[in-house]
Amino acid sequence: MSKSKKQQNSLPIQLVKIFSYIDENEKTFVKTLSNAVSIKSVSADPDLRNDVVKMMKWADVKLQGLGATTELCDIGVQVLNDKTVPLPPILLGTLGNDPKKNTICLYGHLDVQPADISDGWDSEPFILTERNNKLYGRGSTDDKGPVLGWFHAIEAFQNTGTDLPVNLKFVFEGMEESGSIGLDELLVKKKNTFFNDVDYVCISDSYWLGTEKPCLTYGLRGMCCFGVEIEGSSKDLHSGMYGGTVYEAMSDLIYVLNQLVDVKGNILIPNINEDVEPLNEKEKELYDKIEFDVDTYIKEIGATKPLQETKEQLLMSNWRYPSLSIHGIEGGFSGPGFKTVIPRKVIGKFSIRLVPNQEPLKITEIVKSYIQSIWEKRQSPNKLKVITEGDGGNCWMTDPFNPHYLAAHKATESVYNIEPDYTRGGGSIPVTLTLQVCHL
Repeated sequence: MSKSKKQQNSLPIQLVKIFSYIDENEKTFVKTLSNAVSIKSVSADPDLRNDVVKMMKWADVKLQGLGATTELCDIGVQVLNDKTVPLPPILLGTLGNDPKKNTICLYGHLDVQPADISDGWDSEPFILTERNNKLYGRGSTDDKGPVLGWFHAIEAFQNTGTDLPVNLKFVFEGMEESGSIGLDELLVKKKNTFFNDVDYVCISDSYWLGTEKPCLTYGLRGMCCFGVEIEGSSKDLHSGMYGGTVYEAMSDLIYVLNQLVDVKGNILIPNINEDVEPLNEKEKELYDKIEFDVDTYIKEIGATKPLQETKEQLLMSNWRYPSLSIHGIEGGFSGPGFKTVIPRKVIGKFSIRLVPNQEPLKITEIVKSYIQSIWEKRQSPNKLKVITEGDGGNCWMTDPFNPHYLAAHKATESVYNIEPDYTRGGGSIPVTLTLQVCHL
């Protein structure tokens, strides 16, 4: 990002050199991002697992090129869609070991969500494309772009003869979009070695609210994932031959799912909100200051109407209150055309995003109890089972008024020439809590 002469005059000369280096090498940096985006590192697809491994090795070479010592940690294999595939290695790196300096650990991930032009992309998602002075490509913001931002910043320091003010450690994974399998176990194992001298952790895996103002994230929601499995007959049936003669699993499932959340997004499960901490005035002031336009937000995502009318209500609904989303149904026919099948077994999948004071295990028991109670009212002879994905993940919160956020505030303002907003994230980064525990 180019800076005005007035801005540059107010900065230390070394930062002016660094900013100039970044501007002069913009095309090279964009090319590097293009190369990274072109690697289809979709962790959820077993057929693309080798691409995820390739991505991790690509990043390893980049880190070594910056002078870091690295280790690609093998974490074994997994069974995915009936295939045994290797888990991508976790990349650990170290740059600098000056005992007089603080050590910061940087976390990022190099896998991405699936993407296809049929999903609504205006260009091929794995080909970095520039339109209207903006770059579009899968992973460009989540999270390959931010990882490369660190690499390029380090390069700028080194090539302008500027000493890095801190030691750096790196934790990069290739399974974040698929549950970070194997990461927690490795990090805990490394707690007294790799993390022994880590003072702080920095994560670049969150978003700006808009396109004009940077954000500092001080909170993330947790998550519990559920499956409601209902089994009817021993095989799929033809609705012409058997419709009207059997209790249908799909009808039972729709009955259950329809009683989880209302049209306004309110969770219908009793006691789900009982532990949510109340809003205080100091926190409320942060929402008041945030630059966010509801109409622009709704237009950008292509929605018709927001669930909440005001900026504060909408952001709080996404950040500080739990939400329930239904994601899909496994077992039913979902292809093009029409197939008049009565599926023998279906699984409805949904998740609940959690906020401070909500414990995943307690929420899980509340959900299971509620689903069982409405199932009993259904009086269907079909079999019901509530499935949970792991133990769920706690939310993460920190104090946005501490000295580290003040330092981040000043640094961000020096780059963008505007004060950042203090935001929370509606999503989850499960490793946040593990990293916090490991470096304490």
